[in-house]
Amino acid sequence: MATFETHIAHNRRISVALIAILSLFICLLSGVVALSLSESGIERTSAVFLQGAGWGAILTIFGAFVSFFFGGKLVAAICGGYRIKPHDDKALFHVVEEMSLAAGLPMPDIYIIHDETPNAFASGRNPEHALIAITTGLRKKLNREELQAVIAHEMAHIKNYDILTMMFVAVFAGVIVLISDFFLRSYMHSIHLKWNKKSGSRVLSFKKGFWYTVGTLVAALFLSWMAPLFALLLQLAVSRKREYLADATAVQLCRNPLALASALKKIALDPGALQCDNRATEAMFIVNPHPLRRMAHYRDESIWSTHPPVIQRIARLRALAHEYPQPETKLVELEEDNELEFVIEPPGPSQSPA
Repeated sequence: MATFETHIAHNRRISVALIAILSLFICLLSGVVALSLSESGIERTSAVFLQGAGWGAILTIFGAFVSFFFGGKLVAAICGGYRIKPHDDKALFHVVEEMSLAAGLPMPDIYIIHDETPNAFASGRNPEHALIAITTGLRKKLNREELQAVIAHEMAHIKNYDILTMMFVAVFAGVIVLISDFFLRSYMHSIHLKWNKKSGSRVLSFKKGFWYTVGTLVAALFLSWMAPLFALLLQLAVSRKREYLADATAVQLCRNPLALASALKKIALDPGALQCDNRATEAMFIVNPHPLRRMAHYRDESIWSTHPPVIQRIARLRALAHEYPQPETKLVELEEDNELEFVIEPPGPSQSPA
């Protein structure tokens, strides 16, 4: 029988395999690009390929090093976040401390992003060096139960080691795009126009053999065009699967699925656009920070979406509500444009605890 522990262990194995696949792909891409741009003859094919793959490995190691030791703070800095102390927001620190104790993890650093769009993300290399960043909009627009549920979701990402995996995937995807862009801008240097005196016109002149040049060029072009797409789809698929597990883990921590459902709905339906939104980091947020992409996949599953449909996430949380009854809340279902609304209401006099 599958448990949270087995799912988390499976995620870690998948993470290691994913990072290994992306690393090998970067080396392969670098080697083929080196062959297509090299002026060496066919006799040095192996040496040129290995040299290019070596440079790809160096880029991969450098990216992994930066991600591992500085990735969390770099992501927070990109988003304009800054670390706060307990005296800056005691209530927020109490909520984070509660969820840290529930998860059995060290207290993460807390960062604030000055942005009225509600959203949050977790980052870092492990639970001992993790951070949770929330926007000022999230702090203002959610009540305490909803805020606690969002923090529980981010603590779940830390507990499941999603933070390290998503940073590595984002950096490696960026390296693949960098290599591809470099090649697409440079490959024409391997082909030159030469003046033909007899015909009085310019003709193509290849520095290497025709078929060798064409073969390596076609392979490099194919990989350069397909590599970013491959990396993006892999990144998006991993992110979507981890959000469901993080939601379920969060419910274990805060024991309030309706609060998380309500928070997701508020975040998803907010019309604002996060100012620091970019393709490299948007998969790390609890809900896609870009309003158009967020609403385009509010109900529908898509391979181009960074997150599962919010409607499906809410439906799963609603199903968990029966396993985690809340005596002080009740669920009100409203049909509105075929959309479920979740409203947390205070108990009536008959529901008051004795």
